[in-house]
This record gives sequence, C-alpha cells and structure tokens, in this order.
Amino acid sequence: MKIASIALTPKNLGRSIATTVMALALCALCHGTAATAQTTYTLQQLTDSALQNNIATRSARLNIQMATQQRKEAFTKYFPNVSGVAAWFNANKGMAKMEIDPTTMVSPDMATAMAQMLPAEALAALQTPLGMTMMKNGTIASITALQPIFAGGRIVNGNKLAKLGEDVSQLQLQLSQNEVEKQTAQYYWQLVALNEKMNTIAAVDTLLADIHKDVDVAVRAGVAMRNDLLQVQLRQNDVKGQKLKLQNGIAILRLMLAQYCGLKDSGFGIAAIHTPEKATPQMPKNAGCQGLNSLPEYQLLEKQVEAATLQKRLTLGQSLPSLAVGAGYNYHNLLDLDRSFAMVYATLSVPITDWWGGSHAIKRKKLERQQAIDQLNDNAQLLTIRMQKAYNDMVEAEQQLDLAHSSTEQAEENLRLNRDYYRAGTTRMADLLEAQLLYQQTLDHATDAYAELQNKILAYRQATGQQ
Repeated sequence: MKIASIALTPKNLGRSIATTVMALALCALCHGTAATAQTTYTLQQLTDSALQNNIATRSARLNIQMATQQRKEAFTKYFPNVSGVAAWFNANKGMAKMEIDPTTMVSPDMATAMAQMLPAEALAALQTPLGMTMMKNGTIASITALQPIFAGGRIVNGNKLAKLGEDVSQLQLQLSQNEVEKQTAQYYWQLVALNEKMNTIAAVDTLLADIHKDVDVAVRAGVAMRNDLLQVQLRQNDVKGQKLKLQNGIAILRLMLAQYCGLKDSGFGIAAIHTPEKATPQMPKNAGCQGLNSLPEYQLLEKQVEAATLQKRLTLGQSLPSLAVGAGYNYHNLLDLDRSFAMVYATLSVPITDWWGGSHAIKRKKLERQQAIDQLNDNAQLLTIRMQKAYNDMVEAEQQLDLAHSSTEQAEENLRLNRDYYRAGTTRMADLLEAQLLYQQTLDHATDAYAELQNKILAYRQATGQQ
C-alpha cells in the first residue's frame, strides 16, 4: 500500500540531532527557562567556584592554617623558656622555731662577773631559755630564663616534623581539589548529557508530530489503518513521559551542582562548549617514572617515610642527655628583711633508667619506618598500574564514542529506509516506530559516550599528575 501524501523527513532532523550530539557544542539550557534570564557558567567557572566554596577544600585550607600555626609553635622551642613566679603566705605559726639557753653561752668567769654587776632580777632572766619563731609570713618572687643547649635533637627534629605536617596539609589540599574537580566535572557532564537528551526528545517529538499529522491524513483518506495512528499516539505519550523524567533529573542535578559549587541560585545554565572529537592526550613515554613524582599520593607516601624517620630520631633523643643554661632574679622577705639576688645556673639531665625501655622504642620506630618504605614501594607500583588503567579507560571511551557515532549513522540510515518502505507500503508502522526508537537510543548512547570520555580524560590527567 503506497501512501503518496505522507511527507516524512526525519533525515534532515536526524542529521541535525547527530551533529549536535557528536560535537556537544550547543548551549545546554534547561527546558522551559529563557536563555536570557539565566546566568551561564562554563566548566572552568564551576570548577573554580567549587574549589573556592566546597566544604572539602575549605576544610583542607583550614588544616593548612592549623599546621602553619603548629610549625610556628615548634619554632618557639629554640628560644629561652622565661617564667615568673610569685607567692605570699601567712601561717598560724612560724615555720622555723628555735630556743636559746643563755647559760650555755656564758662562761663561768663571765657568769661570776655578771653576778657581781647585775641585779638578781636580770640574773634570773638570763637563766630562763628564750624561744624564737621565724617565717610566719612572707613574700617570694622570681623570674628565670632557661635556654636549652642540647636536647637530644628533639627540638630540631620536632621543627622538621612540624614543617613536614604543613607540607602534608598542602598535599591533602591538592587531593581534595582533585576530588572536587572530578566531582564537578561529573555533575557538569551529566547535566550536559541530560540537556542534550532533552534536545533529542524535542526533535523526536517534532518528528512524531509530523508522522502523526501525515498518518492522520492517510487514515482519513482511507489508505492507512487507524491502528497505525494509535501506535504513533502511544509513542508520543511515551516520549512525554521521558521528557518529564528528564526535566526532573535536570532540576535535581542543577540543585546538586549549585550546592557543591557554592552557588546561591540553582536557576543557571551551562555555556556553550566547543571540544574537538579527538581530544584524548597521548600516553607519554616513561609515564610511570615521570608521573609518580608529580602525584600528591606518591608525595604523601614519601612524606610518610620522612615522618617515620623523624619519629625514630625523636625517640632516640628521649634517651640522650639534656643540657640547658639559665639565669634568674629572686626576691624574698622571709626573715623580715628584703633580700634580692641574681644567679646563673646550668642543668644536666641524664635519663638512665629510660635507656632500657628506650632501646625497645627505638627498635619499634625502625620497624615502623621500614613498614612505611614497604608501603611506598608497593603503592608506587599500584599508582603506575592506575596510570595505565586510566589511559586504557580513556582510549576505550574514545573507541566507544566512535562506535556510538557509527551506530548513530547506521540507525539514521535504518530510519530513512523504514520511512521509505512505509511510504511504499512494504513495512508496518511498528517497524518504522521501532527504527525511530532505535535511532533515539543511539543518539542518547552517543551523548553518554561523549560525557564518559570527558570524565575519563580528566581521570587520566589526574592519574598522571597533569594539570
């Protein structure tokens, strides 16, 4: 049955959709919002906003500030330790008490002479013991400065460890930034894919409307069955359902992206992007050797070994003598007289009993350092494997995109043939709608493949330490 009046033209519409999907160069704006009313963002702008406002990077930057303060705190250990003390007391009785017997202090000849010279009352008083108390109340004050000369290397190594902590915080910030950049890109390309699928839905809806119009004319003319028209209407309803799901997905995804990037308004669009189809970087020679040193993960492992070395030195320093010199100024009035004096002194502390337990602690720190070295070597191999896997995934994603493009061309040709066959009356409407559905699915698959390729490219660049 030939239907000469039906003018189906999906080819031109299909080519337009395919070109849009393969390049992903159209502005991906959410459905139902005017472009002029939206603020548009590029991927770089969203990434910059996320790096500035996301909670992960903000927390990492605060960790850097805390590590910096800890390093400055450790640096103060190089300087003298100045301290002052003051005390006042008032006891219920003197802390020092003594009795003086005058008879023990007078010789017999002097006693005979005094007996002739002094009255009896005075002589009787001299024979009575005298009591005296001291330090019932008083004031004590002092200020001292103690300068460490040698502390077993604990001050030097403590400062190195604090500086190492600051470096580790910087590397952790870089890891947080990589994760934020990766997650932002995933949200972005998901939004691009959904918006592009919405464009596909719009084109398919237009195509089905044309088919419905032409089939309706054919049914009225009696040259097509009403069942064909019902099948088109069912497919239109199915497309409307897909459109509602896409609209909901786009709205939720924009909310998530706005929250992740710290945007106050979720009613934004994404700016047009122009990315060449062959955008995958080449695997550099000796990527495993060159890329490891630039990876923050590998640098953190190196810092872990360095920290274990410093911890061993600190443990060793606890078993070594400590030498310090000091000076002070003191004041007291314990004997009801103001007394002040200055002094200099030196202290030497030798941990004798700690040597026994300290020897085992040192051995334990040596084992921890060897453990850190083993982890460095093992994880270095895993990081090299990750590089190769990231490259393979990137190449595979590019090949998948090529296959998706090829499938789109084939599905487009299949749709054109089924259109011609239906117009010639040699195929059913179900076959034509199935060809239309297959074409739509290949367009969506190409969209997903392109977004996946962009994510794999970013994953490869991060895995190899490229900016």
